[in-house]
Amino acid sequence: MTDTVWKRNEIDSPCIRICVVHPTERICTGCFRTIDEISRWSRMESDERARIMAELPARAPNLSKRRGGRAARLRG
Repeated sequence: MTDTVWKRNEIDSPCIRICVVHPTERICTGCFRTIDEISRWSRMESDERARIMAELPARAPNLSKRRGGRAARLRG
């Protein structure tokens, strides 16, 4: 068996193993994909994955960072 049998010409996953879903935007704070995109990723056609990959950088500004978390809320 050769290695070429197992190689596929597909887009890699944008996952960076920081899997936290933003509570209001409902996108992963690591890769910026939606829950639906993450769950369907392995079943998507290459062109759909490529389209999503191109959109991901524009999603980053949608995430508002929390300012101090629980400690800040308790102080306020």
